[in-house]
Amino acid sequence: MTPAARLSAAIELIETIDAQRVPAAKALKEWGTAHRYAGSGDRAAISGLLWDVLRRRASSAWLMDADTPRARALGMLKLERGMDVDAIAALCDGGRFAPEPLSEAERAALTSRSLEGAPAHIAGDYPEWLDPYLAQVFGDDRVAEATAMASRAPLDLRVNTLKATREKLLPRLKHLGASETPWSPIGLRIELGADARNPGVHAEEDFIKGAIEVQDEGSQLAALLSAAKPGEQVIDLCAGAGGKTLALAAMMQGKGRLIATDHDKRQLAPIYERLSRAGVHNADVRTPKGANDTLTDIHASADLVLIDAPCTGTGTWRRNPDAKWRMRPGALEVRLKDQIAVLDRASALVKPGGRIAYITCSVLSAENGDQIKNFLARHPEFSMVPPEQTASVLWDKAEDFAKAALQSPEGWLMTPRRTGTDGFFVSVLKKAAS
Repeated sequence: MTPAARLSAAIELIETIDAQRVPAAKALKEWGTAHRYAGSGDRAAISGLLWDVLRRRASSAWLMDADTPRARALGMLKLERGMDVDAIAALCDGGRFAPEPLSEAERAALTSRSLEGAPAHIAGDYPEWLDPYLAQVFGDDRVAEATAMASRAPLDLRVNTLKATREKLLPRLKHLGASETPWSPIGLRIELGADARNPGVHAEEDFIKGAIEVQDEGSQLAALLSAAKPGEQVIDLCAGAGGKTLALAAMMQGKGRLIATDHDKRQLAPIYERLSRAGVHNADVRTPKGANDTLTDIHASADLVLIDAPCTGTGTWRRNPDAKWRMRPGALEVRLKDQIAVLDRASALVKPGGRIAYITCSVLSAENGDQIKNFLARHPEFSMVPPEQTASVLWDKAEDFAKAALQSPEGWLMTPRRTGTDGFFVSVLKKAAS
């Protein structure tokens, strides 16, 4: 397919998403099934165009002064891809499979309009109802922070230190363009261009043998900040597919007791194969059975309970830009109730002197600092571990990390703009010794 034909296909997909209100991933899959002649490069390029339009949905419509699939696609080419009007016009020449030529109004918009004067939620490309929430966290920086959250994320890998070291793996993965992550001492990063296909990491020998896992650097840091130690009893209370469970197991060096569970047993399905591949032998996966509590034998005896809390996922917008436009205010209220429930459950599992590591992939104060303040009011037997103390686990990077991340009395907030990671909040709470 020509670049012009790929653009036409992307516009067609946006029309489908608008008309049928289907998730973008579903629309892409169905398009690929119906257009089997399109090669993998074509599908990757069309996917890249579609995700970039979703990233720049509001600002592109503002730039073009029209909120249509075509207008959003054209505006994105200027705002996200940096193309000038002549380059865009060359794609829209009206030829076979190409979009229709630019109208005078479109050409004028691409030439003369900008985002100057656009409201924050337009310039930052997020739903208007979220503006007060982002303003609470970032103030006048919210447009810059949200713009960074709309950028394409790199592919990060975590080295499984039960089987390998970063120094050993780096030259083995150079062909993928891997380099060291800026903060995590066990991370590797692969930068991806706008039309790049995700490299076949799952086919790499080192992945098959369990030496690497796909995990954003922010998620790696969140696990590291929990400071899990060999010999401890650790509970991963919202384990899901097991990403942080695997990280905790490596930190524990196979020593101690690691329990992984989740309220949704479907989320746990991949964890068994992942633990086996990673060479983890001290993990006990507990699958819920109806309303029965899977942790009845844990009576205030855990050294660490890690909560990868259910949240709105605002910190992962750059990986799933479709999600931010599908998010509704009611979703936040549901997540806040879920977080209260899991925090209160964790409080009963921690032994005196033990700790809770509370993590979200959200940037909203309601889910982060406010949630911690409310928990401490309900549970005065807990106190904050000072954020600067938790950062000490990053060794020589601790001072630079403290300057980059957003610190509050309740914990750390990482963002794409500040730390180059997904948006993650981390708070560590300690239970009184007696």
